Amino acid sequence: MTTAQPFACVLDARATLGESPVWSVAEQVLYWVDIKGRALHRFDPATAADTAWILPEEIGCVGLRKGGGFIAGLRSGLWTLDADAKPVALLAANPEDTAASRFNDGRADPAGRYLAGTLDEAKAGGTAHLYRFDRRGLAALAGGLLTSNGLAFSPDGRTLYHSDTPTFTVHRYRYDPATGEASEREVFLRFQPSGDDRGRPDGAAVDSEGCYWTALYEGGRVQRHAPDGTLLATHPVPARCPTMVAFGGPDLRTLYLTTASAGRPAEELGRFPQSGGVFALTVDVPGLPEPLFDPAA
Repeated sequence: MTTAQPFACVLDARATLGESPVWSVAEQVLYWVDIKGRALHRFDPATAADTAWILPEEIGCVGLRKGGGFIAGLRSGLWTLDADAKPVALLAANPEDTAASRFNDGRADPAGRYLAGTLDEAKAGGTAHLYRFDRRGLAALAGGLLTSNGLAFSPDGRTLYHSDTPTFTVHRYRYDPATGEASEREVFLRFQPSGDDRGRPDGAAVDSEGCYWTALYEGGRVQRHAPDGTLLATHPVPARCPTMVAFGGPDLRTLYLTTASAGRPAEELGRFPQSGGVFALTVDVPGLPEPLFDPAA
């Protein structure tokens, strides 16, 4: 394992809860959300311009939609948004109590289905789920969760990674790209609440070698793990709460990272004043293009 170069801030956004970075290959821009700010952002690294659209409710995740626009996980459910982030149609209502549940981490699978999970805001009942949405409707893939997170797929689409952040655990499943079924869940990684291994596994991405990159919330770092779980590299982040990574850039060798500032103590924000910003790191191994959500899948 090596401790490698740190991330550098490319957008001092001061977001409350930055999340769900998604690189558009077609536009060469990064979309990302500020959950508590109820905003979808478009960051153009060529000009450093960042455009924000405010939504009527919290937005937990976003994906690029085949044909244009987006799919987004809001508190009320999964919605299509137009190119200007205006809600167009409710695809599936949140089946949980929206007073205590909202959609959180999500991404499209290689076939164009959309996977998204919820979070149990009380962190007590384990009422959150991981869901799959396709032309058949909404279906639960896993339950008994506190905060569904860390979704990523192996390059062949046959392994699904998924974390439950407050339990410090990343699981992996055998995934069938033809049907969207997940099975044979097993523990992939487990972190600790304190010590050198502290940090809660938040959002993630997989590179073209099949290695899993996880942002460790309250751990101040991003780690790269081999497909067998071996820790390969640790990259420090000048923010205590990194939230999710995404590969971007013309060659997909720029690893973007969102971070959070909400609820953090003043002393911490004084030490890490760019908390809530978007960070980036040049990596040797490229990522993979993000699949588009396909309403026909």
